[in-house]
Amino acid sequence: MTFPPRWTRIGAAGALAAAMLVGGPALTTAAAAPAAHPAAAAARIAAVGDICASALPPEAHDTLDLIEQGGPYPYPQDGTVFENREGILPDHEQGYYHEYTVETPGSEDRGARRIVTGEQEAEDYYTADHYASFDLVDHTC
Repeated sequence: MTFPPRWTRIGAAGALAAAMLVGGPALTTAAAAPAAHPAAAAARIAAVGDICASALPPEAHDTLDLIEQGGPYPYPQDGTVFENREGILPDHEQGYYHEYTVETPGSEDRGARRIVTGEQEAEDYYTADHYASFDLVDHTC
């Protein structure tokens, strides 16, 4: 499965932000989500750390390069919707996140490492433990 480079996938959130920046009208039809329990929200925020791009393993850079190129990807699961069932990443509508395999040297299968992308530019999360924790990739370091 291939997707265009991330900058073409800004989605409704980007359109809303653009409308707000230029002073245009913005319509929202989604009902407000119920407030999460403060302790649960704090646990999710604590579970997302950050990592400098320079600290990522070389295979993660290979995956990020493939994402920017729009594929082709080595596994059929790459580019599929990541459902955020663990609730660790910020809440968004279904289809906001997509996952990609980060090769694990010596592994007989896909391994546990992934890049999960959001719709915003440079919104890349790295997990080395199959979604138990995530780090937002800081592309400036």
